[in-house]
Amino acid sequence: MGSLRATLTIITTTLVAAALVAAAPSTPSSARAPHTSHAATTDRSTDTADTVAPAQCATDPATPKRQFRAMWISSVHNIDWPSSTGLSSAQQQAEFRSWLDVAEENNMNAVVVQVRPTADAFWPSDHEPWSRWLTGTPGGDPGYDPLEFMVAEAHSRNIEFHAWFNPYRVATHTNVGNLAADHPVRQNPDWAFPYNGQLYYNPGIPQVRGFVQDAMMDAVENYDIDGVHFDDYFYPYPASGQQIPDQATYDEYGAGFGNIADWRRNNVDLLIEEMSNRIKDAKPHVKFGISPFGIWRNSSTDPQGSDTSGLQSYDAIYADSRKWVTQGWLDYINPQLYWQIGLAAADYSVLVPWWSDVVSGTDVQLYTGQAAYKVGDGGAWNNAAELSDHLYLNRDHPEVLGDVYFSAKDVRADRLGAITRLTADHYRRPALIPEMSQLGGTAPGAPQITDATRTGSGISLTISGDATSYAVYRFDGDAAADPCDVEDASHLVGTVRAEGSGATFTDSTADGQGYTYYATALDRTHLESELSDPAAVEPGSGGSWSLTVDTTSDGFAASDDWGTSTWSSERFDDSYRFAEPVSASDAAWFSADIPATGSYRIDVWYPSHPDYNSATPYVVSTSDGNQTVTVDQSSGGGQWVDLGTFTLTAGERNVVGVSRWTSSSGYVVADAVRITRT
Repeated sequence: MGSLRATLTIITTTLVAAALVAAAPSTPSSARAPHTSHAATTDRSTDTADTVAPAQCATDPATPKRQFRAMWISSVHNIDWPSSTGLSSAQQQAEFRSWLDVAEENNMNAVVVQVRPTADAFWPSDHEPWSRWLTGTPGGDPGYDPLEFMVAEAHSRNIEFHAWFNPYRVATHTNVGNLAADHPVRQNPDWAFPYNGQLYYNPGIPQVRGFVQDAMMDAVENYDIDGVHFDDYFYPYPASGQQIPDQATYDEYGAGFGNIADWRRNNVDLLIEEMSNRIKDAKPHVKFGISPFGIWRNSSTDPQGSDTSGLQSYDAIYADSRKWVTQGWLDYINPQLYWQIGLAAADYSVLVPWWSDVVSGTDVQLYTGQAAYKVGDGGAWNNAAELSDHLYLNRDHPEVLGDVYFSAKDVRADRLGAITRLTADHYRRPALIPEMSQLGGTAPGAPQITDATRTGSGISLTISGDATSYAVYRFDGDAAADPCDVEDASHLVGTVRAEGSGATFTDSTADGQGYTYYATALDRTHLESELSDPAAVEPGSGGSWSLTVDTTSDGFAASDDWGTSTWSSERFDDSYRFAEPVSASDAAWFSADIPATGSYRIDVWYPSHPDYNSATPYVVSTSDGNQTVTVDQSSGGGQWVDLGTFTLTAGERNVVGVSRWTSSSGYVVADAVRITRT
């Protein structure tokens, strides 16, 4: 993607776009003196304004029932997958499974995978050669069908697979002789033009427009993909001193247009409209989405534009993304909003409401493109909370139904702990994909839970029904579910893809207490059935168990001598507690109801700072008495730190305390504790 890779030297055309939205960085939070103020720095309202459920149901905005959560997995230049050319098929497959692991670990429910990066294919295509990014050789056969494999692997985990195509980019060089011998451009050299070091199909040639659609529709028609995804590569981003060499094409095909810019925009519009129609004719359930450059036009140019001053995709790359929405050619729009909150030229907090207004009243869903790749790049991006703050802002705009992150390697890198923080703040629970009723479909009948049994890995449910997938909801004890109880994800424990006339689901988070389970059935467009009849599971042993307690939980207690702070961006949630050392314990305690006597691993989370205490005592109440572990809180914060594995006794009591009794100077900090049965 152009703006997706604005910082990568391999995609030089987009540097112009990035420069046009550059602005002086704001002072990073790390530049402030520690604890000069403990006032909240961000207003994170807990108002339960209803954006998902019927008006009569109060829902938790932190656990939305439906939300599109995805990451881009980029293949061009081996950015994400495969990590290099020439890997064996087994190595490639193992790598892809590891990306699905990353998605699952962060409660994501979709991946957007680049399968046609440069007029080539990640499947055996009759139209274009095998991609060079698989084997290192244009046209080189990888020995298996990557697209078939990837779709099957994603669906086995009930993760949507959106196939990402670049319609017009032919090569990241200009040497036609370096293309595969049977490449269409070698057979039809007049179909492409060089520009700024790359080759592009000429969008103004009708035959080319039809051909690239045929090439992409081959994947739609022959593979079980869930979506077709375009990025922002249509006409190339402008390069200084260069002109797109299509004047002769305009002279031949531009009759009826007053200028070449309007003709170019119409060429792109035709591609979008025609591709939309062809997808729906072939497979109505397959979604069509585009992730355009984040600015359509500036309000200084067009009163319908946004209050920004950056590159205008309408004028610079001939992409009339607003029109694609208003005409209903798309199922979702995923603008690349890769700028921080407060950036003068392109403020995230300005662009989100603008795009929300664009989709309002249409059937087009809005997902925001998030710049995971910028975390740690300086300025506002040195604040680990920047991405999380984007999603807090999104909550004020119910039109925003999801987010996509560029790119997978940056999600996995988790620089500054930003992804861990985002997941803790917003993705604590799984979520269903937003439904798209305009795609047709019918909610299935309610399924049945025919068996619920404790196993060594949790509680196993056998579900019977007629559906594409199933959602599983869990309630403590023998509580009966109210319809409002399933209007957010507070009781949703997971989803599972159907196999034949049902599915098997294992709740690996179950502990030894009793539960009541319900299931629902979903069709291909995620329309949901009524709840099944309940299935009760009596208390017993077995299953895994984990509990996180932070300073806002009911299980936390501290004296009034402990202050409250929101200052550090490394905090676990909205705030943490701090105190001066004293020659007395005065511990801040984290309590828990331990389900059974046994071994438990204890991890702690704290924000670090050079002025914080280098020997903070953590007291663990074990079955053999209190054990103390000292932790250096001057560094290594913003992540889970393993205190060790301890034997804990069943029952509810104080389990971990942070003591003030230390001879070292600097604040001791209490933030969060995680207890996991081993």
